Amino acid sequence: MNLRALPWPRTLGARLFLILLAGLVVAHGLSFGVLFAERYITARQVMLGTLETDVSTSIAILDRVPAAERPQWLRHVNRGNYQYVLGPGLPGVPEMSAQAQEIADRITEASGGRFPVRVESIPGQGKRLQAHLTLSDGSPLTIDVHPKPPAIAQWLPYVLVLQLLLLVLCCWLAVRLSLRPVVALANAADALDPNAASEPLAETGPTELVRAARAFNAMRERIARFVEERVQILAAISHDLQTPITRMKLRAEMAEDSEDKRKLVHDLAEIETLVKEGLTYARAMHGDGEKASRIDIGSFVESLVYDYQDTGKAVTIRQNTGGAILTRPHALRRILTNLTDNAIKFGGAAELRVRRDGAAVVIGVLDRGPGIPAEKLESVIQPFVRLEASRNRETGGTGLGLAIAHQLALAIGGSLTLHNREGGGLEAQLRLG
Repeated sequence: MNLRALPWPRTLGARLFLILLAGLVVAHGLSFGVLFAERYITARQVMLGTLETDVSTSIAILDRVPAAERPQWLRHVNRGNYQYVLGPGLPGVPEMSAQAQEIADRITEASGGRFPVRVESIPGQGKRLQAHLTLSDGSPLTIDVHPKPPAIAQWLPYVLVLQLLLLVLCCWLAVRLSLRPVVALANAADALDPNAASEPLAETGPTELVRAARAFNAMRERIARFVEERVQILAAISHDLQTPITRMKLRAEMAEDSEDKRKLVHDLAEIETLVKEGLTYARAMHGDGEKASRIDIGSFVESLVYDYQDTGKAVTIRQNTGGAILTRPHALRRILTNLTDNAIKFGGAAELRVRRDGAAVVIGVLDRGPGIPAEKLESVIQPFVRLEASRNRETGGTGLGLAIAHQLALAIGGSLTLHNREGGGLEAQLRLG
């Protein structure tokens, strides 16, 4: 039998539960089997000893009383496992099992050799056998023996079921207690976010689990420090570059008007834009320190759309659901502005849709542009990832717009996902709550 072909649970908890339960059930079964076998052997020895003593006494009584009185004595000498029959009994065969042969030897010994004994097994009657002998007056006497297994108490099956249920409960509890720290570690690893404040993993329990929790917390702190250092470096570089860029722009403006001057001013403007976007991205990693406040999301989105419409941009509201939410308004406006600007840039127009999904608020920014290849929907929200291969800032941007929106969404406790629309276009979906 191929054990690998058998179905095997996929979870570690189920595997440990089956292994522990199988081991305990087998051990319990062996213990019960040994106990039952010992009880059976003891009962058989008691029966054989009782049989030898009773047979010798009963044969002596039946041999001494007159033949007419013997039927009256049968009810006194009969036992549960064997009865006396006045007569030749049933025909049998001399072949017997080891147990039957032992019973036959005991009956022969009980007769004391005074009465020849012939023991036969009864065909088709299981372990039933009969001992035939002749009393002193020539009357045949048959001892009908049918061994019975030791009686089992009626409450024993209920005890066995209760023990098995107790084994199942103990195995389940042991596996649950053993795997709870592992599940907590896995959940903490899934929720690990260096940009968001979270409680460290509890360092309690057995020594090995405490050590694992400490290692995880130390790793979490190292990652957070690394991200913090990276953000500080990016912010410092972006901030320090603004001064020399400003000086270079002033010097370029003071130069004589020429084609080289216009190209230089254009390049400096692109560098300045990239530096500002880098600084904004660094600030977005921490939500820019803005405090949360309560706003009406319907009015907030309407105000944003009206601002675009005042400047002649094709931005409309497709669906709007009002209601108060607690969020960071400036960060939320920056997110929606970046998404709307992308929709206008690549689709020519943008539609905003606000709806509620249970306790969460879902804001969608939709366009009918070329969309994004499915394999790049997740990577495009990473910093400096651009789908336009020419590297032209005017057509592809800096590659930080979606990254800033994504980081700000995480900073205000939301999430940003991108979906291609049926019929063409893209939907950027911001989920809050």
